[in-house]
Amino acid sequence: MRRGYLAAGAAALCLTSAAWSLSFTPPEETVPVGLAGDNAELVRVNCAACHSLDYIATQPRKDAAFWKGTVTKMVTVYGAPVEPADGEKIAGILTTLYGQAAPKP
Repeated sequence: MRRGYLAAGAAALCLTSAAWSLSFTPPEETVPVGLAGDNAELVRVNCAACHSLDYIATQPRKDAAFWKGTVTKMVTVYGAPVEPADGEKIAGILTTLYGQAAPKP
C-alpha cells in the first residue's frame, strides 16, 4: 500500500516540475589578479576550459614539484588536452605565481 502512495507522489512531482521553466545565468568569471597578465595567458587558455581560475588562485602555496605534479595529474588522470611543452610552462608559471615564496595576490 505504501508503495502506491510513493509512486503516485513521484508521478505528481514529475508532472508538476515539467511545467516549470527554470533558467540560470552564471555570473561572468573574473580573472584573479595574478592570472590577468600576458605571462599567464597559457594558464588561462588551458586551465579555464575545465575549472575556474579562482580554483587555481585559491590553492595552497606549494613548491615547483607540487605544481608540476598537479599539471601532470590534470593531463594524465583527467585528460586535459595540454601539450607536454605547454605543461612544463604552465607548471613554471603557477610556481612563480603561487609557489611557496610567492605573495598572495
